[in-house]
Amino acid sequence: AVVSTQSTGEDAALFSLLDHYGTLSVVDWKNGRCYGTVFAGEDKTDMLGEVYKKYCWTNPLHPDCFKDVRKMEAEIVSMVGDMFHHPGQAAGSVTSGGTESILMSMKTHRDWARETKGIENPNIVAPITAHPAFDKAAAYFKIHIIHVPVDPITYAVNPANVARAVNSNTICIVGSAPQYPHGVMDDMVALNDIAVRKDVGFHVDACMGGFLIAFMEEAGYPLPLFDFRLSGVTAISVDMHKYGYTFKGSSAVLYRTMEMFFYQITSTSDWAGGIYASPTMAGSRPGGNIAVTWAAMMSFGRNGYVSATKEVIAGARYLIAGLEKIPGVEVMGNPQVSCVAWTSDTFNIYNMSSDLSAKGWNLHLLQFPAGIHIQLTKRNLMQDTLDKLLSDIRDSAALQMSRPNEEATGAAAMYGMAAKIPDRSIVDDIAKEFWRLYYSTINNNNNNSL
Repeated sequence: AVVSTQSTGEDAALFSLLDHYGTLSVVDWKNGRCYGTVFAGEDKTDMLGEVYKKYCWTNPLHPDCFKDVRKMEAEIVSMVGDMFHHPGQAAGSVTSGGTESILMSMKTHRDWARETKGIENPNIVAPITAHPAFDKAAAYFKIHIIHVPVDPITYAVNPANVARAVNSNTICIVGSAPQYPHGVMDDMVALNDIAVRKDVGFHVDACMGGFLIAFMEEAGYPLPLFDFRLSGVTAISVDMHKYGYTFKGSSAVLYRTMEMFFYQITSTSDWAGGIYASPTMAGSRPGGNIAVTWAAMMSFGRNGYVSATKEVIAGARYLIAGLEKIPGVEVMGNPQVSCVAWTSDTFNIYNMSSDLSAKGWNLHLLQFPAGIHIQLTKRNLMQDTLDKLLSDIRDSAALQMSRPNEEATGAAAMYGMAAKIPDRSIVDDIAKEFWRLYYSTINNNNNNSL
């Protein structure tokens, strides 16, 4: 593809082309046939679109020009800090997503530990279920990551294993609230005790469910403490573009103290172009995303988020109860928030994935051990979508139990095979190749497919 010499002309021609591109997508995400991915319904789309239109040309890198965007970002950080019981003035920033929030926190902990403790060979201790963004941070910032196994029954990290892994070079331990694969909450109280006793940082990753767990107590689903009420928590990451119901990408990283946030900020003071300082990975950022996030939070308000949380958690509990009644199917661990995973010790669970895909479901596969996962959103709760999902799972389980030794085929077979390859670098190379090909614009069959 090249930039056309001529304009597309009228806007109608451009939108016609966009409509054509839209036919390339085959997953029915609008009607809840997809896991996670798109979290909000349509009720706020027009309003948020108008807000984005108003601020689409703004850039918080220039707070002198866009004082309104600066104010909105500061208020977002303050509101999220209040949600997570920050003890003082909330310190942190809005980022492009959960990965950037985690990257910023790990960079901050690294620089903080180097300056205050003299640690030159830093490591972080994280459960094997922690988000891969921690591995990315380790690769980017030359931090060693120590992976700690989780309990094979509960899928929560064993705090004793975390304590044993911490050493004199540990800058931070990690807990997930909840973790992505199985929707299980790590024991934050026990991890906090370790962080305090060992005098290390403690990052709570609430990227996935932060805008649920912060309201679950008011919604009638109390949880053990997980936030700044625990004295050892030094940072929390939370995504607004999931259950905060704003546009992608919007997340926040918050620190207990303004002094720690200081280490997130980078500055170049001897550049010919002047002094250049910025708080995040990106320099220029879309002010429209900040404005839309602020608008979503103001529009929903605390009561709106509590109501949405009740709806999502009730849906997750309904799904769990339904799964527990299906012969051959076993819920993995004790999911307490919005993610639910299931497996089987009777048949190949990847075959069920193929059955469900054939019926139009786009669900996520797990490995080590094998399972299927869904992260429930408001779209999954539309009409009788959950009942349809449970019915299709029930039908698939009955079919697979009638042929328990059936070998997986298609994509399920590929996933199962990949899980058995001992040299994980081979799997990594295949995954990287996917993304290399992602950027190809070559279409050899002219059938409007990617």
